[in-house]
Amino acid sequence: MKTTVSLVLGSGGARGYSHIGVIEELERRGYEIICIAGSSMGALVGGLHAAGRLAEYRDWVTSLSWMDVFKLMDLTLKGEGTIRGERLLAKLQEIVGNPLIEDLPVSYTAVATDLTHQKEVWFQRGSLLDAIRASIAVPGFFTPVVEEDRVLVDGGVLNPIPIIPTVAAHADLIIAVDLNTDISQPLIELPETRYLNRSGFSDEWHLDGTQNGKQEEPKEAEPEKAAGKLDLVLSSVEVMQESLSKYKVAGYPPDLLIGMPKDACRFYDFHRASELIELGRNITRERMEQLEKCLAVPGNGKSCLS
Repeated sequence: MKTTVSLVLGSGGARGYSHIGVIEELERRGYEIICIAGSSMGALVGGLHAAGRLAEYRDWVTSLSWMDVFKLMDLTLKGEGTIRGERLLAKLQEIVGNPLIEDLPVSYTAVATDLTHQKEVWFQRGSLLDAIRASIAVPGFFTPVVEEDRVLVDGGVLNPIPIIPTVAAHADLIIAVDLNTDISQPLIELPETRYLNRSGFSDEWHLDGTQNGKQEEPKEAEPEKAAGKLDLVLSSVEVMQESLSKYKVAGYPPDLLIGMPKDACRFYDFHRASELIELGRNITRERMEQLEKCLAVPGNGKSCLS
């Protein structure tokens, strides 16, 4: 009997392609995914998998060049977003049709944010494509979905890692994927300490603060790269989601958290699917090997999942 998994797929722009590698590696290792919840790209990839069309989607995105991605962007001059998303939705409909969520073979939840009422919206019934479109409406990037008395945007605005919707499935494991992990640590430049064992005044230093009376040549300031308006908006969204992710995971810890480095690519690098899928596969392999090795030791069950 296969070990069952409730899978939580987080938001994070193009890094969401790594979710494909996560899913493929879990299934390759013999796990059965019985429930998926996702925000933004997590909702898109999770929805395609729940509908049984992830392989077709994978083949398409791995064939996209930078120019292909640009052609998909049906730009608009409206102030509430840059891209309407109609061309993307048309391609997704070509791949998956537009099934009802309640008819999918895998339990599925897409999470969006209702700006009007300032709350999460869980899509667990109705049109799969409508749910995906609402969940991927990144503020400043995609135009929002307007429905009567509510304005729907990216689920990651309030919940970048939607763990709670997966609990009811009672799977053997809840595995969450965080696309905003700060894995790499910056190098810290240590202060000068070679004079600390002296009296505090040395003839090697002069009263004007220069060493050996030599003035340091002023360094030319490097010109800062001007960030575009979209870059600033998306960077702000990512910072917010990284902070929210920590709270969500702390509030309801999954059995296993798989972290993808946030510096793996830029938010909009949607032409880099192949390498990001491979990244997801490799990191998942490492994390699952660690978990399986721990669980193989008798009596280690709870400690491995804590």
